[in-house]
Amino acid sequence: MVERSASQWLHSIAEGITSSVEQAGVLDANPVPRSWSHVTKLDPEPAKRLPVLYPAYLAHTDAVSVGGSTGVTATTTEATFRLLEFASVPTLHEPSAPAHVTDTTLSESAFLAVPEVLNGTSEALVGTLGEGIEGIREDLIAARLDDRLPSWLSDAIKPHVTPLLSSYVLNRALFEAYIIQNPDSAAARESGVTEGDVLSPTAARHRAVTADCHLKSEIVYVEYSGTYGGDEAADVIEAVAPELNWARLWYGGGLRAREQVRAVRSAGADAVVVGDVFHEIADEEVDLYRRLDAESNVGGEPTPARIEAWLSATDTVTVADTAAAQYLSTTAVDAPVDRARTLLATSLAVCRTLETALAAETPSSSRVRRRLDTTLGDDAESPLDRSFLTALASGVSSPGAASTLPVAHLSVGAMDWSE
Repeated sequence: MVERSASQWLHSIAEGITSSVEQAGVLDANPVPRSWSHVTKLDPEPAKRLPVLYPAYLAHTDAVSVGGSTGVTATTTEATFRLLEFASVPTLHEPSAPAHVTDTTLSESAFLAVPEVLNGTSEALVGTLGEGIEGIREDLIAARLDDRLPSWLSDAIKPHVTPLLSSYVLNRALFEAYIIQNPDSAAARESGVTEGDVLSPTAARHRAVTADCHLKSEIVYVEYSGTYGGDEAADVIEAVAPELNWARLWYGGGLRAREQVRAVRSAGADAVVVGDVFHEIADEEVDLYRRLDAESNVGGEPTPARIEAWLSATDTVTVADTAAAQYLSTTAVDAPVDRARTLLATSLAVCRTLETALAAETPSSSRVRRRLDTTLGDDAESPLDRSFLTALASGVSSPGAASTLPVAHLSVGAMDWSE
């Protein structure tokens, strides 16, 4: 039997006491704020754009999670984080591959969120994690040292400092333990979840307790991935929620109405995650802009007020059915339909201003910015950071500049203003 020193015994006792206190719910040391009740999921896939005035929408969420599995690269991920510099909420990075973790994503995110799938293949639970740790050690850390030091010095110190720097990066990580309940989703295909792997409430509770007590996962995530789980999801959440002491319980999948959010939260979820409908706002803006051109009855300069009146009067648009209103209804904002009408109108007015400014012979960013200021005026309903407007003007008029806003990821990047 191996003898243990007094310090080892004391350390074990301290760890045991801390763990017991945490499990009893007396001490809440989970770094994920309990106050977060609404998280917006952004996919860096190039085809999934953001609304042109996304900072105004994201002002109504508690945090943003960045991650996706299709067509995502380190470049598109960094572009998404550049956009989020103008958002007023903290961000999480949930990479689907080790190569998506870069200096930029680490410095810009509050947490590095590592997914673990509780009802997928063993590869989805531990293999991906092992690959990620290896990638951090052998690729990310090595690249950092090679970029900052002479090659001879980097080669000499890598064996000694790589473990230390890897531990520093991983200590910033938190773990999301997924229970994937939609076998037809991309997330299910990626993690090997089939119809037979969908969990009953009892089985979900057993997996969640393991994640909470043994794996120490900061988040247990019930994921229906694009489909609202309804009563089935509520049953799973009700079974899991009372058993969690350390982990936060999140639900994601198909949320588009305040009633759905209330049902999920009433069942016991700490937070809801909303993603698809947010990206749909960008597609909606492009479609509405085409309608605005076709129905040239706004009259005079297309100001936000005039466009808002058009949205209220036109027979072709029901604001309550828009993605903008649906997204906002999942938040705590008052009168989500009215807020959606205002934001959509302001977005269309901004796009019209950009189109007019870019039609000039010399569309400099300063001229574009002045036109934006004139369009928006001092409207208190538009909570737009002036630095964002400057970046937007620069990004549209000088899209090749490396330091500008990546407008290709916004709805304006999909608009054809040449007609």
